[in-house]
Amino acid sequence: MLHFQTWKVVGVILTCLLGVIFALPNLFSKETVESWPDWMPKRQLSLGLDLRGGAHLLLAMDVNDVRKDWLESIREDARRRLRDARIGFTGLGIQGNSVVVRIAQPDQMDAALKELRGLVQPIGNPLLGSVGDDISVQRGNEPGLIVLQPTEAGMQQRISNAVGASIETVRRRIDTLGTSEASVVRQGSDRILVQFPGLQDTSQLKALIGETARLSFHEVHPSISGQEAQISRPPPGYRIYPSADDDGFVYLLRETPVVRGDQLVDAQPGFDQRTNEPIITFRFNQSGARAFGRFTQENVGRPFAIVLDDKVLSAPVIREPILGGSGQI
Repeated sequence: MLHFQTWKVVGVILTCLLGVIFALPNLFSKETVESWPDWMPKRQLSLGLDLRGGAHLLLAMDVNDVRKDWLESIREDARRRLRDARIGFTGLGIQGNSVVVRIAQPDQMDAALKELRGLVQPIGNPLLGSVGDDISVQRGNEPGLIVLQPTEAGMQQRISNAVGASIETVRRRIDTLGTSEASVVRQGSDRILVQFPGLQDTSQLKALIGETARLSFHEVHPSISGQEAQISRPPPGYRIYPSADDDGFVYLLRETPVVRGDQLVDAQPGFDQRTNEPIITFRFNQSGARAFGRFTQENVGRPFAIVLDDKVLSAPVIREPILGGSGQI
């Protein structure tokens, strides 16, 4: 007959009891567990898709749309630069995967090349050094012709930035469902994998993800804070918007935006070459540029709010008028 020392028997019994106690929350509903005393364990296991089932979605970035939007952005930037430099041109347009323009006067060819090469941005982290340029600007095979073409490395960076921005948008939207179990991760270079354990009806998730993001730029009330407006009542024409950081902070913004998202032609993350701090460069279309230029000219030293899906992403201060239709924050 086997005999075990008393301390070993007691140790095994205590271990089993602790295991049962910590497993108890999984046998009851969440509401029941919340009513237990504070000293009782309340953490429940979160089963993954393999054990619990749920929604599994794989989202693919439309590379053709990314390329098309970028070519249109390059075309408008080229138009603005040549006009600002008073360089005559004709036939500015998109041909295949390039933007082409014909310079009217041969003696302005070198000046045009210099201006258009100002659109080129280095690729890579400024701390690690550049690995190339995002756009190639070269003379065409005909007199007076200039060809601007996105490089392969530039296109890959563009897609990567678009996927990164989409991941944040999808994650913010899923958070509105009130769960911490969902997973949103990059899959390959141009896909996003969304996993939602326990969700059987995927229609709500698809509808939520499929909504078009609503981006807008708003005026911040000059004298009343969001917290003060919560206590009393917002003035006519103003509305309280929560921070996207879910920190409880709120802003009092004019409800009618200064610039709408459909007036934003391009927005890309990057780094300030002087400070190495992260920035976002943006560019508006003609109507958006006029509205934003007028607003920034009249409100130097005051903040404006960038709102995505009715939540304030940031509220930077206007340090100088932004009149060219593009800038950085």
